[in-house]
Amino acid sequence: MNSKGVFITFEGPEGAGKTTVISAIYDRLKNQGKKVLLTREPGGIKISEDIRGIILDNENTEMDAKTEALLYAAARRQHLVEKVIPALAQGYIVLCDRFIDSSLAYQGYARGIGIDEILEINKFAIGEAMPDVTVFFDIRPEEGLARVLNNDQREQNRLDKEDLSFHHKVYEGYQQVIQRYCDRIVVTDASLKQDEVAENVYKIIASRIM
Repeated sequence: MNSKGVFITFEGPEGAGKTTVISAIYDRLKNQGKKVLLTREPGGIKISEDIRGIILDNENTEMDAKTEALLYAAARRQHLVEKVIPALAQGYIVLCDRFIDSSLAYQGYARGIGIDEILEINKFAIGEAMPDVTVFFDIRPEEGLARVLNNDQREQNRLDKEDLSFHHKVYEGYQQVIQRYCDRIVVTDASLKQDEVAENVYKIIASRIM
């Protein structure tokens, strides 16, 4: 992306531990005096958080797959133009929990809409605004879902309650996305202890921005 800042996104299946690790990375970079912004998708700003509430509402079980995909793209667009692009223009390191690759894996592959079809929807939403680097938290679906079930602090959403076969499709979808964007996506083992994962992710980021 053409900007003074660096756009770093984080991807992975449910229960991969992204949110906790990203928070630790944010604190570490901030303590080093870096200009750093932590945000998430869908969400990050009011309109996108409102859309997030609709997408992840446990009551919205009848939501059509294409409706879901379009809502994600709409939330992404607003978040990008209102928060991410301005921060990058000011030279921030932007750490974003999920971005376009989630849509490619979840809606494109797992929902069966097609990775290329979802890519086209999102090209309309984001233009050329792709991440500079993406870290994929690699964990098997069974292990990730077990973490979700055992974490009382984590609110379970509509996607968490999909059956195991769906989450296997998500994982398979991510593997295709990783192959497609192998120059941008770096894989890290998310089954390790949390502090080990955080250290490995920090090293990945440091190698790209320092």
